Amino acid sequence: MTTPPPAPPATESSAPADEGWAAPTAHGPLDATVEVPGSKSLTNRLLVLAALADGPGTLRGALRSRDADLMIAGLRALGVEVVEGSTPSELHVTPGPLRGPVDVDCGLAGTVMRFLPPVAALADGTVRFDGDEGARVRPMGPVLAALAALDVPVEAPDGRLPTTLPFTIRGRGHVRGGSVDVDASASSQFVSGLLLAAARYDQGLTVRHVGRTLPSMPHIEMTVEVLREVGVVVDDSRPAIWRVEPGPVAARDVQVEPDLSNAAPFLAAALVAGGTVRVTGWPAATTQPGAMVPELLESMGATASLDGDVLSVTGTGEVRGVDVDLHAAGELAPTIAALAALADSPSRLRGIAHLRGHETDRLAALATEITRLGGQAEETRDGLVITPRPLHGALFRTYHDHRMATSAAVIGLRVPGVGVENVGTTAKTLPGFAGMWERMLAGSGAATR
Repeated sequence: MTTPPPAPPATESSAPADEGWAAPTAHGPLDATVEVPGSKSLTNRLLVLAALADGPGTLRGALRSRDADLMIAGLRALGVEVVEGSTPSELHVTPGPLRGPVDVDCGLAGTVMRFLPPVAALADGTVRFDGDEGARVRPMGPVLAALAALDVPVEAPDGRLPTTLPFTIRGRGHVRGGSVDVDASASSQFVSGLLLAAARYDQGLTVRHVGRTLPSMPHIEMTVEVLREVGVVVDDSRPAIWRVEPGPVAARDVQVEPDLSNAAPFLAAALVAGGTVRVTGWPAATTQPGAMVPELLESMGATASLDGDVLSVTGTGEVRGVDVDLHAAGELAPTIAALAALADSPSRLRGIAHLRGHETDRLAALATEITRLGGQAEETRDGLVITPRPLHGALFRTYHDHRMATSAAVIGLRVPGVGVENVGTTAKTLPGFAGMWERMLAGSGAATR
C-alpha cells in the first residue's frame, strides 16, 4: 500500500502561502446551484457493456475525465469504436472483434485495471496492462486468480501469477466460464469486473465471495442493475453469490446519472459555510453509494430536501460530530472526515479498512493531513477517530488522490490559508473542480488568498 509520510511539526509555516491551489474561504452563507457531471462508476460500467453488446449503442451525459478517457482508450485499443457525438459527453460505441497484441494504460483507475482484464480474456491475442506508479501497489490478485482458474493465461513479468500491475493476459478469443471463488474484501470491483464480462463467457459465470467482509455493496448492486437493463440474466438471490447466464448483451441508448459522490463536497459546503447548495439531476432512485449523502449530512446538522430532481442542502455553519459506518460508501469518507475535523464533537468513521487500497492509503493520508492542519485524527483497525481541534493554514497534500483534494477544499471553507497540492488530480473524476468550486462561492461572501 502507498503510505503517506509522517506529518511535519504542525506550525503556521508548514506551507508557504504560494504553495498549492489557494482553497477559498467562505465569509458568508452560500446560495448556489451546481450541475455535477455524469457518474464515473456508471460511465465505465456502461462503456464496458456497450463494448460487449450485440450492436451499436450510445451513452449520453457520460463523464469525461481521466478515468473515463482511460477506459475509452483501453476499449479502443481492444478493437471497439468509441466516437464522440455532438458533445464530448455523448459517446457512440460500436463493438468489434476484440484483439491483441495491445497495451492498456490503467493510469490510477481501479475500474480500468479491474474491469478490463475479464474483457481482455475474450480477445484474440496478448493484452498487456500497466498504469501509474501508484497503481502498481493497488491489489489485483483476486480478479487475476479468478481468470487463471477459468484457464485464462495470466502472467506477471517474472512469469508468475500476478497480484498487481503490470501483467499480461493471453486471450484466446473466448472464455470457458463456470464458477470461481473470489475474496473481494479489498474491493467490490473484483466482483463487478467479472460479472460485467460474464454473459459473453461460454458457460456464463458463478462468482462466490469468500472473504470476511464485502465493502461497497451498492457498487455490486449497481453492476447487477445495469446488467439486467441490457437483458443479461443475473441471479443474486443467495448472499455473496452471483450467477450470470450466458447470452447476448443488448445495445442501448442510455442517459448517465450525475455522480452523486462528486456532489458530496459541494453539498457539504452548505454545512460548513451556512446557506443552501442545490445539485440538479438528482435521481429519485439509484444504486450509487452517493445516495447516502443527504442522510449523512442531516446526521451532521444539515437539512436536505428533494424537489423534483433538485437536491437542496441547507446548513447553519455548525457541524455535529457523528459515529457512522461507511462500509457501503467508503468513497464518501474523505468528505465526512473533512466535516468531522470542523465539527463540535468527536467523530468515528467505521467500516472503511478497504480505503487503504485506493489511490493512496486514504486512512493514513487523511490522518496525516488533518494532523498537519492542527487537528487530531487517529487511525483505527477499520477507520478513523477525529477529534476537532483549532485548525490553521498549511499545504494539504493529496497523494495524487482526487478525493483528498476535494476534502481539503471543504476544510478550506472555514480555515484560511489552506493550500491544496496538485488540485488538478481532481480531473480523475471531476475535471474543472477548482473552477466549479469558485463559482459556487461567487457572490456568497467568499474570499480567496
